[in-house]
Amino acid sequence: MSNKLGSALFSGVVTHARLRPRQHRLAYRVSSLLLDLDELESLDRRLRLFSVDRFNLFSFHSKDRSDGSGGSLRNQIERSMAAAGVAWDGGPIRLLTMPRILGWSFNPLSVFFCYRGSGEVAAILWQVDNTFGERHGYFIAVDDQQTGEIRQSCDKCFYVSPFMDMELKYEFRVRPPGETFSIIINASDATGVVLNAHHHGKRVELTDSALLRTFAALPLQTLSVAGGIGWEALKIWWKGVAIRRRPRPPLQSISIVSTASHGSRGTTE
Repeated sequence: MSNKLGSALFSGVVTHARLRPRQHRLAYRVSSLLLDLDELESLDRRLRLFSVDRFNLFSFHSKDRSDGSGGSLRNQIERSMAAAGVAWDGGPIRLLTMPRILGWSFNPLSVFFCYRGSGEVAAILWQVDNTFGERHGYFIAVDDQQTGEIRQSCDKCFYVSPFMDMELKYEFRVRPPGETFSIIINASDATGVVLNAHHHGKRVELTDSALLRTFAALPLQTLSVAGGIGWEALKIWWKGVAIRRRPRPPLQSISIVSTASHGSRGTTE
């Protein structure tokens, strides 16, 4: 890995396009943090406008991710790595997520990139939060043969949108964070793609001045994302899309996805 700081700020755009049974599209600007878990303490000391596990203009709280206990995120991800049988040499683990702004946050999707010492991505944890306060993760090893764009897939097992069926398959296409990153997610049923989501971002050095500019540009980012989800849901309902009943969340907090069959098994780690 390069000696360059692993953590960074990313400015980007998220788009969602629903294709069936009614077409609907939305787009919004968003700023995300890429946080190297080994750099959290140093970022907390170095930055005036960013703190770890305490209030600030921007902050990150460990309990907002993974099992919600507030314990070591690195230890939690390492346990998932072991449960999945992923060959790993203890390289960096970097989390792409939206920060708390003035103490509040909502993250529909956060992504843990688990690197080997060589710089290759060994596995990805796709962690999904819904608006009902529930969370689930899909842990997927990266095929050693993949280069450039990484492609993964898994069966949906966690309720997110009240307007989406549970019998769907997710297909992920990701270019891991460098100077830019790109995430494309398709949700498909037996007849084809139902929903297409894109998130693209450009790297900015993580400094107090960059954080201040971000706040000036998007002062209510978290509220706008959460509020926007509700507003868009209302418009989808108005278009006549039926609401699906919400099942209980999976008993396990993380599904370990088999890359051979795209099946999954649960783990409480």
